[in-house]
Amino acid sequence: MPNDLADKAGLAAHRGAASDTALRITPLHPVFAARAEGLDLSGPLTPAEVAAIGKAMDRYAVLVFPGQRFEDDQQLTFGRHFGEVEAVPTLVDQGRRRLSDNRVNDISNLGADGRILAADDRRRMYNLGNLLWHSDSSFKPTPAQYSMLHARVIPPEGGETEFADMRAAWDALPAKKQAEIRDLVTEHSLIFSRAQLGFDEFTPEERARCTPVPQRLVRRHQGSGRLSLYLSAHIGRIQGWPTPEAMALIRELTEFATQRQFVYSHRWAVGDLVIWDNRCTMHRGRPYEDKVYPRDLRRVTLSDSAPTLEQPV
Repeated sequence: MPNDLADKAGLAAHRGAASDTALRITPLHPVFAARAEGLDLSGPLTPAEVAAIGKAMDRYAVLVFPGQRFEDDQQLTFGRHFGEVEAVPTLVDQGRRRLSDNRVNDISNLGADGRILAADDRRRMYNLGNLLWHSDSSFKPTPAQYSMLHARVIPPEGGETEFADMRAAWDALPAKKQAEIRDLVTEHSLIFSRAQLGFDEFTPEERARCTPVPQRLVRRHQGSGRLSLYLSAHIGRIQGWPTPEAMALIRELTEFATQRQFVYSHRWAVGDLVIWDNRCTMHRGRPYEDKVYPRDLRRVTLSDSAPTLEQPV
């Protein structure tokens, strides 16, 4: 089915599901991303509401739910409607976590004492990797499906999150380039992404946890049936390619896929819950005065169904 017809069919199916619920969808970008309203996600959801959110995610890949009030356990309960929640202990601050539950990822500039991290704190240096375009958990054998990020405290300016639609980027590639990259396999590791910023302060135990894992460079997004690039700053190799040539290609594709026509920028408000599909998007954080203002966002991440090499193509 041509992409425009598939898109129309998916949108029609979504409208049918949403009509049975209070969910209201307003597109935020010409090719993806939408504002979703009408549901209180902190309490129980009906099967119809869960299905409507799932269909909207398949169509838009990024949903913004404003005005949601969560405690950590409520955010976890909401996430479980859609899959298995990852356990995500932070790599570089074991024993110094601010949040008690490993399944809630601390996306903040705060230490275990609740104070802003010092400018030279090792954890702050590591967290600067979030400014790079990436896909969550692509460095795990089974990577992430959805990420669900909730804003508790935000700075007065800066700190936006940008998202790029990898399905639209794939569709826009020349046919010759699509054929060249269609069957390539990349290798992902946290070591590779942090090396781009010069961060190499990993302990031997941390390095052992960062063994590169293989992922398809092009995958089929199961929810929409569309092909998608699977790019991330965590990529450091292409199997069978010399590393310099491989990384030149990854940089070329990343620059292409993050052009403005493929990108939605989200300006946070307290209470926003943003859900994105890591299988067909990349994202990055934008700078803010993190040595001055606190920023507290908390993420629940869902595991995908299988490693990308085991998924239908």
